[in-house]
Amino acid sequence: MNQLSDRINNLATSATLAMAAKARELRAEGKDIIGLSLGEPDFDTPDFIKDAAIEAVNQNYNSYTPVDGYVELKEAIITKFKRDNNLSYTLPQIVVSTGAKQALYNIASVMLNEGDEVILPCPYWVSYSDIIKLNDGVPVEVKTSIENDFKMTAAQLEAAITPKTKMIWYSSPCNPSGSVYSKEELRALADVLQKHPNIYVVSDEIYEHINFKGGHFSMAEFEDMYDRTVTINGVSKAFAMTGWRIGYIGAPDWIARACNKIQGQVTSGANCIAQRAVITALEAPASCVKYMVDEFKVRRKLILDLLSEIEGFKSNEPEGAFYVFPNISAYFGKTIKGKTINNASDFSLFLLEEALVATVTGEAFGNPDCIRISYAASQEQITEAIKRIKAALS
Repeated sequence: MNQLSDRINNLATSATLAMAAKARELRAEGKDIIGLSLGEPDFDTPDFIKDAAIEAVNQNYNSYTPVDGYVELKEAIITKFKRDNNLSYTLPQIVVSTGAKQALYNIASVMLNEGDEVILPCPYWVSYSDIIKLNDGVPVEVKTSIENDFKMTAAQLEAAITPKTKMIWYSSPCNPSGSVYSKEELRALADVLQKHPNIYVVSDEIYEHINFKGGHFSMAEFEDMYDRTVTINGVSKAFAMTGWRIGYIGAPDWIARACNKIQGQVTSGANCIAQRAVITALEAPASCVKYMVDEFKVRRKLILDLLSEIEGFKSNEPEGAFYVFPNISAYFGKTIKGKTINNASDFSLFLLEEALVATVTGEAFGNPDCIRISYAASQEQITEAIKRIKAALS
């Protein structure tokens, strides 16, 4: 008899983590799986950051940390926001969490009541929808197209707003599409929101520095949106620190105080050693990780060139992050090697079983016509993976 809560029974498993687990199972069976499913840089954390962590251990940082983060780290975050984003925050407006994912969960839990709607431009990061549902909110998906680089227009936003709309969540650069909203595009969205003063924005900027077009812009930079925007960031992607689990927000102080309150009852403060290391990371200029961004740009060209040789793959050129999000709906209804492809999930599973390449179905991101392929892997792995995919589909 299942005595688990309805909440957990109705919760979807993270598709990216599920695919990674499936790939690990096949590897354990001796299969040579190439993993292009996880959003994890394949670089090592820079040595100067590791040295700061070792120094923190030697200085005996081992006690509980303040719930919202060390003051020195919050000061480094404030400096970073001002230097990189032209955003001015004060100490009470900053909350440090165990990864940006916890920051998102905090915001949903302090902002949403039952039935509140949250607009999600599709595709969206895999956990947005379920985090919203877990907090009794209602995700409202706004479909975008590859022709528009998967970006929501002002007209689409206007059409999606109802009296129940409470928030909009988006990422730029976007996971999974790599799309980057320009200042002009964000201004158009902000102009719509001026007619609806009770709608708040979550701007997820975790991929901020992995930007190939240059010129990252934050919604909170608009003076008329500053008090209505929560800016999310962290160190996982830009500094190759996924396992260190440090994310943070800059927010109106009343929202930040609420996030601090709920975090105090759930996890308390984030890891002490990781926080000390992140102070050092954020005090360094963004140029210190440019070598990673340069390599991602080379890989982007490589994977797009290789995918263009496979019939049935339709890709645009992403402007940031380290993913391509090709439309593969040309394969729907076809039977390949005795397996019928009905949707992106079938296609992604086919690639895992037949090509031994792990990708993620676009269904998990709100777009059932696409798959997400991460190019946070070596050029050799990318070349071999696309070669295998091409062979399996020929």
